[in-house]
Amino acid sequence: MAESTALVSAEHLVVRRSGKTLLDSVDLDVAPGEIVTLIGPNGAGKTTLVRLLLGLDRADAGRVIRKPGLRVGYLPQRLQVDPVLPLDVSRLLTLTRRARVPAQHAALVEVGVPHLLHSPVQSLSGGELQRVLLARALLADPELLVLDEPTQGIDFTGQAELYRLIARLRERRGCAVLMVSHDLHLVMAATDRVICLNHHVCCHGEPESVRVHPEYLALFGPKVAADLAVYAHHHDHAHDLSGAVADGHEGH
Repeated sequence: MAESTALVSAEHLVVRRSGKTLLDSVDLDVAPGEIVTLIGPNGAGKTTLVRLLLGLDRADAGRVIRKPGLRVGYLPQRLQVDPVLPLDVSRLLTLTRRARVPAQHAALVEVGVPHLLHSPVQSLSGGELQRVLLARALLADPELLVLDEPTQGIDFTGQAELYRLIARLRERRGCAVLMVSHDLHLVMAATDRVICLNHHVCCHGEPESVRVHPEYLALFGPKVAADLAVYAHHHDHAHDLSGAVADGHEGH
């Protein structure tokens, strides 16, 4: 992909820490409006790569090129909140960015949880917290959403619904999405392009081609890979955050 058209590009990134190579000559780019998903085993360097792309860490070699003035919304892999800290959703949404209550409410509406605006963060379920963090990322009016394990702590049905929500956000806003995921059953149906990482790029391309690639099969094992046929879950109803049918209301 031409450098001038990508929102963010990585060229030949190398990262070494404590004598170990975490990334070895990794290339990646994300074009406007596309969904790209990083998959790979634990310790493969996925979060390290995301941190480099966001400018939160530096590589030992190679370079990252970002579109000038690129607006990024980021959903981190983990958020730890002190259980005694008095923090409600409204405050969480504005910890690093100013946003008036109407804008906060609008972002929560977009992700299906407007009723949580004044709820204590400690009271949220896993699915609710991920949607609140997604709303927080949307307040940046992002050209690029970076989502590090967005479905962690959510059951299978909730994961499928969250991926559908991410697809709707891409369609509505026209933003690109870069995801890190372990949810191979679902992510193959929720992305335009897959990059399989294990310190280096093992293979990449459209989901259908990646899941039959020899290096993908070698990494995940032929039986596991055979079970990971592209997941297509077509139905005419939605689920709430617990996975129950929501009587025609998305995410409520």
